[in-house]
Amino acid sequence: MSDTAAFSLSASAAARIAEIVSAQPDQTGLALRVSVLAGGCNGFQYQFKLDSTVEPDDVHIERDGARVVVDPTSLELLEGAELDFIDKLMGAHFAVTNPNAASSCGCGTSFSLA
Repeated sequence: MSDTAAFSLSASAAARIAEIVSAQPDQTGLALRVSVLAGGCNGFQYQFKLDSTVEPDDVHIERDGARVVVDPTSLELLEGAELDFIDKLMGAHFAVTNPNAASSCGCGTSFSLA
C-alpha cells in the first residue's frame, strides 16, 4: 500500500536513510519505520527505527531508493507531514514537520495536538 500524499520524505531524509541502510550488514527488506507513540513531553512522540518486518497494513513511502514504513494509526497523526534530515553544527537528526502538531518541545521528538 502506498499513500505518498499523507506523509512524505525530503530529499535529505531519503539520502540519509539510504546511507544508514547501506551501512548495515544485512540490508534485506530494511526500511525506516516511523511511529507515533503516546508519551514524551507533550503527549505524543516520534520513534524512528530500522525494521525489516513489514505488516500487511503498513503504508510504504519511497523516494530516491529510500523506504519508510508507517502503521495506519501513526499515519493518521502524520497526515500531511514531512520527514526531514537536518544536519547542523550542533548535531544531525531526523525531524518531522507536522501541520497537525499544535505545539512541540525542544527535543523535537514530542508534540501535542490542538
